[in-house]
Amino acid sequence: MAVRSDIAAVTDRIIDRSRARRTAYLDQVARAADQGPARAHLSCSNQAHAYAGAGPDQETLAEGRAPNIGILTAYNDMLSAHAPYKDYPDRIKAAARKAGATAQVAGGIPAMCDGVTQGFTGMELSLFSRDVIALASGVALSHNCYDAALYLGICDKIVPGLVIAAATFGHIPGLFVPAGPMTSGISNDEKAEVRKKFAAGEVDRRALMASEMKAYHGPGTCTFYGTANTNQMLMEFMGLHLPGASFVNPGTPLRDALTEEAARRAAAITGLGNAFTPIAHVLDEKTFVNGLVGLMATGGSTNLVLHLPAMARAAGIEITLEDFADISRAVPLMARVYPNGLADVNHFHAAGGLGYMIGELLDAGLLHPDTTTVVGTGLDAYTREPKLNADGLNWTEEPRESLNDKILRPVSDPFQATGGLVQLEGDLGQAVIKVSAVREDRHVIEAPVRVFHTQEAVKDAFKAGAFTSDVIVVVRFQGPKANGMPELHALTPTLSVLQDRGLKVALVTDGRMSGASGKVPAAIHVSPEAADGGPIAKLRDGDVVRLDATTGRLEVLTEGLESRAPVSADLSANATGLGRELFEVFRRNAGSAASGAATVV
Repeated sequence: MAVRSDIAAVTDRIIDRSRARRTAYLDQVARAADQGPARAHLSCSNQAHAYAGAGPDQETLAEGRAPNIGILTAYNDMLSAHAPYKDYPDRIKAAARKAGATAQVAGGIPAMCDGVTQGFTGMELSLFSRDVIALASGVALSHNCYDAALYLGICDKIVPGLVIAAATFGHIPGLFVPAGPMTSGISNDEKAEVRKKFAAGEVDRRALMASEMKAYHGPGTCTFYGTANTNQMLMEFMGLHLPGASFVNPGTPLRDALTEEAARRAAAITGLGNAFTPIAHVLDEKTFVNGLVGLMATGGSTNLVLHLPAMARAAGIEITLEDFADISRAVPLMARVYPNGLADVNHFHAAGGLGYMIGELLDAGLLHPDTTTVVGTGLDAYTREPKLNADGLNWTEEPRESLNDKILRPVSDPFQATGGLVQLEGDLGQAVIKVSAVREDRHVIEAPVRVFHTQEAVKDAFKAGAFTSDVIVVVRFQGPKANGMPELHALTPTLSVLQDRGLKVALVTDGRMSGASGKVPAAIHVSPEAADGGPIAKLRDGDVVRLDATTGRLEVLTEGLESRAPVSADLSANATGLGRELFEVFRRNAGSAASGAATVV
């Protein structure tokens, strides 16, 4: 089916806007690709250094005729999602040998867990860890010894940072290799209820800890549909995973077979063969539009509103908030996965998952079918399901149906007509709000504001009983230049309690919320940020603000805002401690949230 006109219009607009940048980028990629497989240009001494630790692959590497695959791994066992990667390099190397290739670990990539740092100082390093990951990947690939790359990463900033690096080294073919979600624990709704009870003082920390350990209980990605699992969805919609690879559980024979196949496929698409597929040709404008469509259809994390523009920019493509908003209006919400529903990603996968969704969206003309993917056959390949049988790994056509319409619905009968991400504009600047989990009667909030400069101050005010009427909580000086733009997810239980008490509540902030945010209306990523003197820095307690997600407006109804001087804040405490001094260069050079808060590109 032909791509629908509204999707095509956004794509054409991105192509036109990006033309100069994309042309320069592709010229750079072509020059690098024309030099041929890089190892051929190394001296014998250089090569000896590169192969000295390669064990049984030394002789093959020295001959220089076989493809050599660089492995970039974000393994650590602090992240449950990345713990399975421990044994991946050996599995990949063995599979590469069987395919007549070699593989080396090009570099270890730093990876932090936002679930650990959430609400604490370390979270102020989180957003810029994306840029550190891109830089670290650049160091790894700078050895220039690889004909293809495998990118092992899953969680919040890791995949965006790896995509930025992959695009920068766009002449190198590459695949992204997932590890899959942990098996289901207690329901996410039950977990959230215990969190609210703890915030209200109704249960003690022992009960909270017992609940959390039942939710996060083993290796694999957390099972709610936050940023990590949104990343995995994107890699499939963008053709960077093997089809159907995203949500296969760790430690299963199918998971292992998919990992081995990724190594074989990487060896097959290098410049040494006939299927050369540099990743720059995968990461084009249509591919990024497909990613936007997937984000809206699944109700994915708002963090990708920051990451997708930064990822695209590394590939010479310019994406704006207007593109997000227009795609959101065009694409229906087809999935309800926590925090937008009760199901987790395992339930979603069992109901038909990404293969079902991609097939439905293709049939409806909401995806570009003709994108280049790592399997080389267009996006239709991603409607098929991987199976492991006596003949080995293969992909089969499955019946096009949802096995649970409370989790997954067709385009013709969606949960809601739009994707649920709304661009907000008004005299406070630009912002976004995710409404896919917000009740319709909360899409418009008009109330006096209470202004805070830290989330701790909000929680202290709550404990003191300061919130007794409708309120819009403003938390400012939380943008990238102020303190690295930490997630304010720790506010969710507090604001949810107020909402459950019958108050009309909303959050307005130049910071960001977790991919797990949902039921409380939140205007986030307000730009310009307070540290840049944005209008949010002019607000005072008692000013009346209207947040209207139905019209896309964020307005101050109290007169005189434009005549006020923006307040300043002492941000010196954000500059040091727990490594923050190392990140000053990123805070100083960060772009606006509206353009992805990018620093590397």
